[in-house]
Amino acid sequence: MKISTKGRYGLMLLVDLAIHGGESPISLKSIAERQGLSDHYLEQLIAPLRNAGFVRSVRGAYGGYVLARPATDVGVRDVILTLEGPLDIVDEDFDDGLSPLWDRLREAVDSVLQSVSLQDLVEMRQAGQGPYMFYI
Repeated sequence: MKISTKGRYGLMLLVDLAIHGGESPISLKSIAERQGLSDHYLEQLIAPLRNAGFVRSVRGAYGGYVLARPATDVGVRDVILTLEGPLDIVDEDFDDGLSPLWDRLREAVDSVLQSVSLQDLVEMRQAGQGPYMFYI
C-alpha cells in the first residue's frame, strides 16, 4: 500500500491551513508557495476536501480557504479515505491463504490513521518532527 501525492499533499494543505489560517482565509497560491507545491494540483485536491466538510471557501478579494472545523476534529484517516479511497493492502481477488495476515495489517494501518488528528500533525510539525513520523 502506498499513499499517493493526493493524500500526502492534501494533508500538507490542511496542516498549513491549521497553522496559518485561523479565522483568516488563506489562498491556495500562498499554501503552494510555503509548501513548495503546485497551486494547480492543490486546486484539484481542494474540491473533495471541501465536499467532505474539511474546509470551506471564502469568496472575495481577500478570500481563500479556512478549516471548516477545529483541527482536533479532523481525523487523518478520514482525510486519507476522502482523497485516496479505501486502503487496500493486497488485491482481494487473490487468494493466497494469508488473508488473516492482510486483514491484521490493514486494521493496524487503519488504527494508526484513526488515532491521529490534524492537530497532532500540526504539533509534530511545530516540534520539528515533520508531519509524517508514524511507525507500525
